Amino acid sequence: MDTLSRVIEANAARDPHGLAFAAGAHRLRWAEYTDEADRLAAVLLGLGLERGDRVGVLFPDGPTVHVAFVATERAGVVAVGIGPRAGRQEIDHLLRRTGATALVSPPTHGAVDTAALVAELRDAGLPLRHHVSIDGELGAATTTVSVDGAPSPRARIDETTKSRLGRRRLGPRDLWLLNSTSGTTGMPKCVMQHQARWFFFHRLALRSGELRPDDVFLSAVPAPFGFGLWTSHFTPAILGAPTVVLPKFTAADTLAAIEEHGVTVLAAVSTQFRMLLDCPDTDTTDLSRLRALYTGGEKVPYARAAEFEARTGASVLQFYGSNETGALCGTTTRDPREKRLTTAGKVLDEMHVRLFDEAGQEVAAPGRGRPGCKGGTLSLGYYDDDEANRELIRDDGWFLLGDIVRIDDGGYLTVEGRVGDFIIRGGKNVSALLVEEAVESHPSVRVAAAVAMPDPTFGERVCAYVELRDGTSLTLDALTTHLDRAGTSKESWPEKLVVLRELPRSSGGKIAKKRLRDDAALRGESVDDPRLLR
Repeated sequence: MDTLSRVIEANAARDPHGLAFAAGAHRLRWAEYTDEADRLAAVLLGLGLERGDRVGVLFPDGPTVHVAFVATERAGVVAVGIGPRAGRQEIDHLLRRTGATALVSPPTHGAVDTAALVAELRDAGLPLRHHVSIDGELGAATTTVSVDGAPSPRARIDETTKSRLGRRRLGPRDLWLLNSTSGTTGMPKCVMQHQARWFFFHRLALRSGELRPDDVFLSAVPAPFGFGLWTSHFTPAILGAPTVVLPKFTAADTLAAIEEHGVTVLAAVSTQFRMLLDCPDTDTTDLSRLRALYTGGEKVPYARAAEFEARTGASVLQFYGSNETGALCGTTTRDPREKRLTTAGKVLDEMHVRLFDEAGQEVAAPGRGRPGCKGGTLSLGYYDDDEANRELIRDDGWFLLGDIVRIDDGGYLTVEGRVGDFIIRGGKNVSALLVEEAVESHPSVRVAAAVAMPDPTFGERVCAYVELRDGTSLTLDALTTHLDRAGTSKESWPEKLVVLRELPRSSGGKIAKKRLRDDAALRGESVDDPRLLR
């Protein structure tokens, strides 16, 4: 079985000048990709790290984060992937939790000086012994590397170093990467990744989207997370296809890059593709080569997905699963349109999906319950977290997801809501997903999230948070009038509406519902609390 490092070496041997990554004006070729990975691996080797030591990797999306992941593989150390939106508290948590002894990063992370941050974290008791700072994208002529504050020469790798790296390389089933859950419910857990699961996932992706070596990928999802890993790190490289990456997602930049590079496969969470549809540039951008949009991470809104297909001609596809489990099901280009846009696809035979009720007893499909699976896309579980692993993995080895789903008699799976994402109003369960779908049907609403607001009479009431389209406004009365006219069941009507300029996002780009729940609890107590989201 291959590792990605071997795949990249083969790509470089077969097509050294072929494009691996495009990032703005910067281009990284396959030969440069493997050379830069060797050079960075040699730097890590020179730090005296032991095989299996953990090394934090903190970069915006771009070629360098991918080079760094390959370099850690070759140096025999475990990368700790830190999302580009992570703040100081999350960085501290991930490095502390994993016991990382080194950090590889740019000189600055947002407004933060990373050398100063490393010094602060070290003083706070973290075992960070080394800091590798990379100023610019690897492969660019002006990029510089420093180690613990001293410049590091960009020498070619001699045969002795190559031999040492060859003996230290990680294998396909070795612990290779620790990446975080998306952090929507508090401090993230660390998921243990090996490469074999992503090669297995790649085969599912080929079948789903009929992906080809002549495709051009653009992944708008941060690389450290599962969705970003397969769409920018693994599948394009295994195919030998180029990937377009942007350091920060904006709708205008993404549309421009799709046109410039003739992107055929786009990966974006549902919030991002909705922003693309709302961007005025969409109507003047040539999207004619785009043939597939992979999305998910949150419920895919039917109306917006149908609109995306109508305006681009691309098929909207998704997998359902998690960072911990990989895919349980997925839609394909061969599915009927209605199934593609209203379900998460057919369950995958290879993942042996089962349903369980609240008592943990198996529920026969077709039916409704909490899904579990056991198959080739599973992770190794959570790092150093026995309690979380007991919640994730049943005694019989089945991995559980945190959703309630329904599987129909054709094997298609539909997500009804998170296990903890039901609002219990007067003893009745109200699905947050159904509320969000209803609220997003209002023409002024770009994106909505529904959470419980504590209430002394009913226990909980429905509180909706919304981002609005530019130049629009919305009141609760106007929203409920719209829902009434649309025939929406009253149990899905919000009883509180909060309009925010932008809903809070996790590192992975999903709506950070814990922050909304905390905010709703404050609003239930006071309208003037300075901690309220604005």
